[in-house]
Amino acid sequence: MSEYLIETEDLTVQFRKKNRKKLSLKTEYFSAVDHVGFSIKKGETYGLVGESGSGKSTVGKAILRYHRPQTGKILYDGNDIAHLGEKELLPYRKKMQSVFQDPYASLDPGMTVSEIICEPMEIHRLYTRAERKDRAAELIETVGLTKQDLLKYPHEFSGGQRQRISIARALSIHPEFVLCDEPISALDVSLQAQIVNMLEELQDKMGLTYLFISHQLQVVQKICDHIGVMYLGQILETGASGQVYENPGHPYTQMLLASMLEPDPDVHSLDGIIPDTGVQSYEGCGCKFAGRCPYVTERCREKMPEAYEAEPGHLVMCYRYER
Repeated sequence: MSEYLIETEDLTVQFRKKNRKKLSLKTEYFSAVDHVGFSIKKGETYGLVGESGSGKSTVGKAILRYHRPQTGKILYDGNDIAHLGEKELLPYRKKMQSVFQDPYASLDPGMTVSEIICEPMEIHRLYTRAERKDRAAELIETVGLTKQDLLKYPHEFSGGQRQRISIARALSIHPEFVLCDEPISALDVSLQAQIVNMLEELQDKMGLTYLFISHQLQVVQKICDHIGVMYLGQILETGASGQVYENPGHPYTQMLLASMLEPDPDVHSLDGIIPDTGVQSYEGCGCKFAGRCPYVTERCREKMPEAYEAEPGHLVMCYRYER
């Protein structure tokens, strides 16, 4: 048995580009996730942060196998699930659940709360009908709502309450791993704190392992044990939460943190050129952040740097840390 519940190795996910030249027979792809690797220990929370379009959600959905990767491995407790068929994936589907950004879009408006929470149990053929209803009643109270709410429909709840229902549904089949994909970004600040605190309590109570995706570094720093900073499909920096937050190594991480603070005329802004993502690989094409980096050199433009160790366990993909 591995100490890690989730591991990705050299993970690449590509999507077909829309062909604007209708007469062209050539199919072009872009890499939404480009050779990504990281590990999540059992019972811990790993955070992925970055701007919109950096590939965070695609990584999460690839781990759940909503997207099939082109290359690489996805290890679940040491077993590679990256290229399994649907029948072989079924036992892992039960172990992995998700909570998404917009709870209203992910909840069927024609189903009661009871039906929504019971549905995963029915799909995986768990319990009798009476036991499912008992399980739903237990979970709805666990997430801070009441048994009377089980008979209501999603539109009768606030955004924060709907997210609690989504969490109850995710927990209904006793998962080990939960993907939290921007679970609080659509909520106001007071509700964000409530949901984060509840997720932490549930993790301690049930021994859950989380992948927490967000663009809010201050939230990720609070809830996560380790952090990966993504930019255009690659993880440019990874380390323990305190290492990344208190001693950011990559210029991109520094800029993300600076954007949270009071404006400082001495801090570089996130200007520059964002490179074209319509290529299958950036191998040999230089650092993806070169067009926006204040420390860029010709070497950065010519070859992608490796991940160098800024301190033990703290890796930064930047030539400034080359020994």
